[in-house]
Amino acid sequence: MQRLSLHIVLCLAAITMMGGRAKAQRITTASQVIDCGQVLFRQPVTAHFELTNEGEGTFTIKSVDTSCGCTEVEYPTGIISENKPFVISATYDAKQLGHFEKYIDVYTSGASLPYTLTMKGVVVEEIRDYEGNYPFMLGHFKADANTAVFDDVAKGENPTQEIHVLNPTSEMVTPSIINLPEYLRADISPSSIPPGKAGVLHITLLTEKMQKPGLSRANVYLVQRNDAKPTEDKQIKVDAIMLPSFGVVTDQQLVYMPKMKLSDTVIDLGPADGKKRKKATVTIENLGRTDLEIIRCQSFTEGLSLELPEMVVQPGGSVKLKVTADMKMMRTLREQPKILLISNDPRMAKTIIEVNIN
Repeated sequence: MQRLSLHIVLCLAAITMMGGRAKAQRITTASQVIDCGQVLFRQPVTAHFELTNEGEGTFTIKSVDTSCGCTEVEYPTGIISENKPFVISATYDAKQLGHFEKYIDVYTSGASLPYTLTMKGVVVEEIRDYEGNYPFMLGHFKADANTAVFDDVAKGENPTQEIHVLNPTSEMVTPSIINLPEYLRADISPSSIPPGKAGVLHITLLTEKMQKPGLSRANVYLVQRNDAKPTEDKQIKVDAIMLPSFGVVTDQQLVYMPKMKLSDTVIDLGPADGKKRKKATVTIENLGRTDLEIIRCQSFTEGLSLELPEMVVQPGGSVKLKVTADMKMMRTLREQPKILLISNDPRMAKTIIEVNIN
């Protein structure tokens, strides 16, 4: 059965009695998927879907179908007016251990396709909460981390990072992640977190959505449904380094491939000595038999500018990477200044050059 996306528009085939104009039916909800999190075995759980008729005209709910007989649904049976909110409640019996995902298809008058809701979670014999610390604040939430790092991933992989969050308030909260780039997906379990309870944020890297190897950086924000402003105190930094794909490379093949050699993997700029900028040079040589390609040359930090005149180095050739450091910015950094090189040499597909400031 076709699953519909959030805020989908259902087209009414019916023509109104007045004026003969077709009216569009639009159902919206803040959450089309509700994750119930951990559910105790044989303890039924209910998900309440808050919806609104934002279309033109009224409608009624003709019927509701569920994906199995283990889910019961309650819904309004009368006329639903324009701009009127309404609630559909789905209860899962939790009689089977393990993950569950149940679909509720809502059929309305005049619409040919259903509006689909989803409730999911995991049935367990004992609910276990995260026992670690929450040293970070993300808006109104406490968290065990405010960064996610995906290192050395390959195209086609979809790794996931977990961040545990705690609701320290006295009210039920519904967290959400905003400002996600297309190569990241975020899920929070459960969808709503009771006072004093914990949840888990899953951030998944979708490498098939990444354009090319190298470093990708994003700032995403953990917000509440009623406070969805992307302010710095709610920020989660996400770094991902995707490597080029080589497949299986034999020793015989390596003989005929490029071979990169660097004059330095650590740059020591020394003290500022009153200078606004300091410069350094790293020589990149190709000792192999085919062209060396520098696929990406990137700085991890602000304040470092890089100049690489040639991205392809022929066998026996070399190129100079020129590094310029803004010393004022360097002194304010909280992390080690680094440079990333991604190349088509399988031995040095990823190379990190550290920059030291005294």
